[in-house]
Amino acid sequence: MSRVTLIEPVELPPYLRELHDGARDGDWSTQHVARAFAAQPQLLEDYLGFYYPWGSNVGSAEGAARLEPRLKELVRLRIATLNGCVTCKAARLQQDTLREDEAQAVDHLGGAPTYSAREQAAIAFGEKMALDHHAIGDADIRALRELFDEAELLELMMMAGQFIGFGRMLAILQLEVVSCPI
Repeated sequence: MSRVTLIEPVELPPYLRELHDGARDGDWSTQHVARAFAAQPQLLEDYLGFYYPWGSNVGSAEGAARLEPRLKELVRLRIATLNGCVTCKAARLQQDTLREDEAQAVDHLGGAPTYSAREQAAIAFGEKMALDHHAIGDADIRALRELFDEAELLELMMMAGQFIGFGRMLAILQLEVVSCPI
């Protein structure tokens, strides 16, 4: 049961109605998010308009994003598991860059043998940021700087932070199927 009012689909403003009606069959989470944001539709539209292009390096992020979409997708999937977000974990936003076995391996020690050193480091960083951000120290940042330049490091932190925060907000509002990741 959602902790915010879920407006009936016929009452949704155009952007939210399009989001709701465009959801895949069985994607009740996207439908619920669209209905839940009726009180503040511009907030969701602006949020998705900013972060979705950065996940794929398209639109406003084209030419500005530095990290590979595949790397960001791996981090997103690991954080979805840690957040206990079943719907986020099931979504594949970068199907063309990530095989299903690679997507599933993100939760196994060592991941997939096809993960690059950068991908492994980004996944580990996202996990640490999600579980105990206070434990991230100078040594962690030094290790990341061996694989990422400063712009990439900032992008990694911003993307991981929004994956953590948005997923947890959906869980708090009970707009998501939540499971214990352990």
